[in-house]
Amino acid sequence: MNATSSLDRAPGSATQLWAYALLAFVATAGFFYINIMAAIVDGLVTDWHFSNAQAGSVAAANIYGASAGALIAALTVRRLRWRPTLALLLVALLLVDLASILVHEPTWLIVVRAAHGVVGGMAVGVSYSVMARTASSDRAFGMLLLVQFGLAGLGLMVLPPLVPEYGARILFLALAGFSALALLALPAIPHFDDAAATPGEPQRGIAPAARRSAAFALLAMFLFQAGNMALSAFIIGLGERFGLERGFVSHTLGWATWIGAAGAVLVIAMGTPKNRLRPLLAAMLLTLAGTAAFFGSGNAPVFFLANVGTAITWSFVVPCLFGMVSQLDRSGRLATVAGFVSKMGLASGPLLAGWVLRAGGDHALITAAIALLACSAVAALAGAHRLDRKETATS
Repeated sequence: MNATSSLDRAPGSATQLWAYALLAFVATAGFFYINIMAAIVDGLVTDWHFSNAQAGSVAAANIYGASAGALIAALTVRRLRWRPTLALLLVALLLVDLASILVHEPTWLIVVRAAHGVVGGMAVGVSYSVMARTASSDRAFGMLLLVQFGLAGLGLMVLPPLVPEYGARILFLALAGFSALALLALPAIPHFDDAAATPGEPQRGIAPAARRSAAFALLAMFLFQAGNMALSAFIIGLGERFGLERGFVSHTLGWATWIGAAGAVLVIAMGTPKNRLRPLLAAMLLTLAGTAAFFGSGNAPVFFLANVGTAITWSFVVPCLFGMVSQLDRSGRLATVAGFVSKMGLASGPLLAGWVLRAGGDHALITAAIALLACSAVAALAGAHRLDRKETATS
């Protein structure tokens, strides 16, 4: 029998939320590079003189590596003791980030960052499996997005202006520092399910109807992350090409990310909703409207509002989708699969964006992002409708 703790006994309590925050901080260390990917891509282009395609390939390799790591975690997580496993993975992340400072050749940096992604993806997958088994997985993943967006806003506001003075190495030093802080936070996480699954423990399958709902949610996750990341990875250059100053773009991204954390706060306040369809519909409509607003990026207020609107929905929709798959499978395994799918979407976005920018420019990129997000909305709403109907019938 696995151990449990106050995380499962007091939904919404201060103790539970603090534990969620610590888990979120540790999980964020595994993919913080994704949150500041715009700064990394821009730093590689402006300081190390990579082409857009080369920088996009580095970003894609990093996140495709994370996808592989998440898949490994999905296959092994129930046989691992999560606390010592995370400690080892965080040490490895720190070392690879420091090694990245020394690699300025595009091909080799792609290899190094792919390895970094594998380690980070495993760390995130292990963390997700713990979150999925908590009393309120929606709140746990909402806290994840809240911590993620709060720290990403700080990184996007502070780091890009430092690149011209200190070079792109400052970005990798920041990532290494984050991993070090996560290592310090790890022992403070309350005891929760610290034992690996018993070898003979029965594995419950997912009902066929639930599999179809999960398939919709996973498809929506992939498309949503790909559509958002396609724009996000190149947003600094996009703003400058529309005539905006670098300082304004950097501060816009920081403020928009901080304000965007309101979406995660809303998920935490909602907990596990009885009706997922309506809030997801509203969020998806706002996502499409905000993304379309990037066509007017030459207007500074429009650029700011577009970033704010899409940041709010990004931090709202992702924990909702993770909450859906966690509701369908309380073991946590499906959440680690969702982490893999999420990383695949995040990796595919920059790769697609690099090709689209080269072929058609910024307007083509915005159009492609809208198309991906529209397809994501259809899948998400279909999955939410099925889950709502199932839970209504059960109650």
